[in-house]
Amino acid sequence: MTIAVLASLAAGVCFAVAGVLQQRAAGARPDEEALSPRLLAHLVRDRLWRYGIALAVLAYGFQSLALAFGPLSLVQPLIVTELVFAVPLSARLYRMRLGAREWFGTLAVAAGLALALASARPHGGHPGATDLLSWLLVLGATAALVCCALATARLLHGPWRTSALALAAGAVMGTQSVLLAATVGRLRHGLPTALAAWETYALVVASVVGLLLIQSAFQQGPLAASMTVIDAAEPVVAVTVGTAVFGETVRTGWPVTAVTAAGLALVIAGIVSLDSSPLVAALHGGRRDGD
Repeated sequence: MTIAVLASLAAGVCFAVAGVLQQRAAGARPDEEALSPRLLAHLVRDRLWRYGIALAVLAYGFQSLALAFGPLSLVQPLIVTELVFAVPLSARLYRMRLGAREWFGTLAVAAGLALALASARPHGGHPGATDLLSWLLVLGATAALVCCALATARLLHGPWRTSALALAAGAVMGTQSVLLAATVGRLRHGLPTALAAWETYALVVASVVGLLLIQSAFQQGPLAASMTVIDAAEPVVAVTVGTAVFGETVRTGWPVTAVTAAGLALVIAGIVSLDSSPLVAALHGGRRDGD
């Protein structure tokens, strides 16, 4: 269990620094590259961004190690502590210090996520036993959510626009996590079975689209307005999709449901606090001035 805790925290730190490096590189790109493949084409040639991707890969290694020695209900809440490292570090890079409001927002999102995940504790399910109709309904709902988030982003400015893009990114990445589970399930029956399954190719598409949306969110504003929303949306969508297509279950009943709801409410309060913060808005302006 000690190895699981230490590996989870190491993953959180690596994810945090990876996010800071990627946002730093993406933030230097012009606005017109948002949501365009040109953004990824330029970032691939950026050494700082590549360092961020390498750290993210290392973080996934630590996460895998943690899951080998501890349950998901322990590992996932610890990994979301990345926010506690990433947001202050990002502010530091722009020579700004977080105030009480920003610390509350950051800690509220991290604590709320940890609380909701630990209390709901999703488990069970059969990744290999899914029907196409369930997938179509889920993918259609996810696509609708992404389109609504992107349409809303066009109407917003500053940190709110960043968070709307991050919501779209988190929704795609949450679905990608479930597609990955389905693909791994197919691989257990051999590579030909996986290559013959549509989920494998949907996974590739979701990974590329998710990467573009994440980098666009990073490009549009400060980490406090993007990473917090991505970290919140991804597990919520993953659990919802996993429940719909795999038959996964979450803990319910009193007081578990109340604790889960309280955690999600804390997450929303934290995001609103950060997005409406003058300092976070100044971080957005400072990023533009420093380009």
